[in-house]
Amino acid sequence: MEPPRRQPTLDEVALLAGVSRSAASRAVNNGPNVSRAKRDAVMKAVRDLGYVPNATARALATSHAGAVVLAVANDDPALFVDPFYAQIILGVAAELDRADLDLTLMLAASAQGRDRLKRTLRSRRSDGFLVIAPGGDDWLGAVAHMTDLPVVFCGRPLGAEPTWYVDADNRGGGRLAAEHLIALGRRRIAMIAGPMDLQSTVDRHRGFTDAMAVAGLDSSRIATADFTPHGGALAMARLLERHPDLDAVFAGSDNMAAGALGALRAAGRSVPDDVAVVGFDDLTIAAQTEPDLTTIHQPIQALGQEMAKMMVRLIAGERPSPLIVPTHLVVRSSAPPPLR
Repeated sequence: MEPPRRQPTLDEVALLAGVSRSAASRAVNNGPNVSRAKRDAVMKAVRDLGYVPNATARALATSHAGAVVLAVANDDPALFVDPFYAQIILGVAAELDRADLDLTLMLAASAQGRDRLKRTLRSRRSDGFLVIAPGGDDWLGAVAHMTDLPVVFCGRPLGAEPTWYVDADNRGGGRLAAEHLIALGRRRIAMIAGPMDLQSTVDRHRGFTDAMAVAGLDSSRIATADFTPHGGALAMARLLERHPDLDAVFAGSDNMAAGALGALRAAGRSVPDDVAVVGFDDLTIAAQTEPDLTTIHQPIQALGQEMAKMMVRLIAGERPSPLIVPTHLVVRSSAPPPLR
């Protein structure tokens, strides 16, 4: 007697059709958000392989909405030209597109936006909830605890450790920035920190103070700003007033560093001869300042991609681990290595 023929799997259908497993599942189960071309390819693979859908899997697949919400606690029009948010959204959108999931962007700064987000989560019109880590009163973090949908954070809320998140190594990046300035022989180093109600700011500051402590240097030259060039310029002016002998500054974002460069120029300080400057992010602006900016690179678009990948795995029933993405130093003219 011949052994029973093994039943083909949905993974084999997806592979033959050249689509993702989630797209194959939705096509087989007549779910939403599958293009005609992909649906036709999947159904041809089903016929060629003799695939028979599992009844339980069918019920699960058809209960999916085929969409993921990305919520941002901001409704400023400048959001859409901010390189950080733009790259996060691009990374998320590209990865969800590969999984044939729709992206719903929701601005939840106003009361109306918050109510709309709550209704969307309650109505199950989404398979998951992506959150760019908030600061302040952490309203989005509270909403995340109100839903039984999978939730993935980009960054971490201040003082919290969510189950699933993707974050840059902000503490390691802050340490690298200070270590580079110390290696250049700078000893009176200041920091322009971002808003201190953000975990990323706290971590970058901790990295800075870690390196300064190891070197036996004073880390109390601190001013805070709001991640904008204007804020960085104001903070730099305050630091120069309080510490006119400072010889280096680490700014917690490239935008703030760009503002600091302008303030130093206005004060008659030469960069890097009088004051060396290091930023954080490695945005496009870092290569456009005068002089161009030594900075800490964080892979912003990859953060969006990785949080979307984590969400796809959660929707598929997996339990991925949180992810910390490495940062590294990019040396340019504002804090160049010493001549040998």
